[in-house]
Amino acid sequence: MAGQESAETLALQALGWLVAQDELLPQFFAATGANALTLPAQAADPEFLGAVLDFLLMEDATVIAFCDAMGLRYDSPMQARAALPGGPGPHWT
Repeated sequence: MAGQESAETLALQALGWLVAQDELLPQFFAATGANALTLPAQAADPEFLGAVLDFLLMEDATVIAFCDAMGLRYDSPMQARAALPGGPGPHWT
């Protein structure tokens, strides 16, 4: 993943995917404080896009489902997260 612009694009793809996931959307709203009314404005904020990827990265199954749906490598969301404000996250190894 090269640069913040590419990372933002992937995060926007993740946001679009999350919005279509009926079982995940309420959890996403609760975790981020976003709602259907604030989402369009927040989608332009790189920090919020980082929060989108943080939410996605919380569960391996969610990462796999998103990446499979988008035809992405499983490490793409993590690489994108590192390029956005607040990234990179902790390294556990």
